Amino acid sequence: MAENFGWHYAGRDQPAFNNLTFEIPAGQKVLLLGHSGAGKTTLLHAMGGVAQDADGQSASGSLTVGGAHALTEQVPAGLMQQDPESSIVLARVGDDVAFGPENLGVVREEIWQRVDVALAAVGLDHLPLDYPTDQLSGGQKQRLGLAGILAMQPGALLLDEPTANLDPAGVLEVRDAVIAAQATTGSTLVVIEHRVGIWAEYMDRVIILGAQGITHDGTPDQVFREAREELIDAGVWVPGFTPQLPQPASRPGEQLLTSKDLVTTRLLPRKRDIRRRARALKDSPPAPYPLDLPAVGHVHSVSVLAGEHLAITGANGSGKSTLALTLAGLLYPADGVVAATGALRARASQEKQEPGWDPARWEPQQLVTRIGYVFQEPEHQFLTASVRAELEYGPRQVAKLNRLPLDETELDALVSDLLTRLRLEDVADANPFTLSGGEKRRLSVATALATAPRLLILDEPTFGQDAGTWAELVVLMNEQLNSGTAIISVTHDRDFIAALGGRTLRLGPGGQTDEH
Repeated sequence: MAENFGWHYAGRDQPAFNNLTFEIPAGQKVLLLGHSGAGKTTLLHAMGGVAQDADGQSASGSLTVGGAHALTEQVPAGLMQQDPESSIVLARVGDDVAFGPENLGVVREEIWQRVDVALAAVGLDHLPLDYPTDQLSGGQKQRLGLAGILAMQPGALLLDEPTANLDPAGVLEVRDAVIAAQATTGSTLVVIEHRVGIWAEYMDRVIILGAQGITHDGTPDQVFREAREELIDAGVWVPGFTPQLPQPASRPGEQLLTSKDLVTTRLLPRKRDIRRRARALKDSPPAPYPLDLPAVGHVHSVSVLAGEHLAITGANGSGKSTLALTLAGLLYPADGVVAATGALRARASQEKQEPGWDPARWEPQQLVTRIGYVFQEPEHQFLTASVRAELEYGPRQVAKLNRLPLDETELDALVSDLLTRLRLEDVADANPFTLSGGEKRRLSVATALATAPRLLILDEPTFGQDAGTWAELVVLMNEQLNSGTAIISVTHDRDFIAALGGRTLRLGPGGQTDEH
């Protein structure tokens, strides 16, 4: 129950939300919606007992869950956070799922029964219990986090974007697992999800947060019928709605990057393997150089053209992110080669010489203006204490590494434009780690764009976006394509793929590929 509940982050001019009053009866299923940055995640964190009224953050009013004061007492709730990494605490899959029930004092025999049931419910029962959690893909980590919550059988299930990083089949599998678990246990269920069509028919109630607090509260049919146009204008993904965008144009140019007989690995190579590869490569023509590392996939060939979009799709765990990291020069291949062409290597005016053809051997100052990478977890690339400083960081480092003067007026104009285009003006002075999930994703994209790379690689770029910010990202990416920048996206978002056009590379079992 919330009574005039509000939350204010340190350093923000405005509260995340204010004066929220509502009650959710036990066992009710609620869909919590609103535009990106409306405060949905903050509210869910408070309900889950992980928001602390300290360190400059302040709460107003009251919030209780199961009779317990959510900010000061333990609440009977299981919270699945937006970031899959934040839900993983142990090194092996079975131990991680068992962690919650063990801390609740469940007897040993029942713990492992719960572990088996929970892993089967989220589609991870094919993995051995001792499988390393650090070898899971982002989507698999998301499933594992949900399994850990289901194994605890809490009185309330609080799920923040539980299907955002899942392949289409996994979305339905996980949704069905959640609905079945709720039906079995009678738990209260609160779900945040931007793509609401998959959940709406199963929910009892929809609560929508807006700039002034709760704007709508009622049954799904009632809310989506009576306020459809208003919700669309506010950026809510109402069922059956997709923003209308211009059809993508065909704009492929010269080849920038290519791979040959590529075998990828999630593991970093040993130092002696790196030295052996460096000696073998020199500046010789591209050829395979085996490193005797465990492979997770095999890709016969990949080509990346200037001004073209290449979408990498496939089931969770098929190696999409690993392939993207390898193409970006951030992982060494287990076998085969990734080669940059002259068009990508072309020497900038401030450089003494152009880099070699192997991106994995480039210096940071050579890489940053040629290949920009947006990680699946935005927090992995945040380095400063404010959004504005984060956007300035890349250009400042480029100038520093190349010993060039920095035009502060040009930098300020660049940063202001990115803040406006990606709707981050109101949080320009905020700490990046206090942003909503959607805001973090937009900031991570903006930091990559700030250094004007010739190739942009995006891992789940539309995660956490409302319809409005999704459309802004699409427009911005199309502008990049029209300017000759190549884009590789790792994504399950079919609408995003259709909006950018280009080619699709699908990874299947064993990493084999289909391209169209």
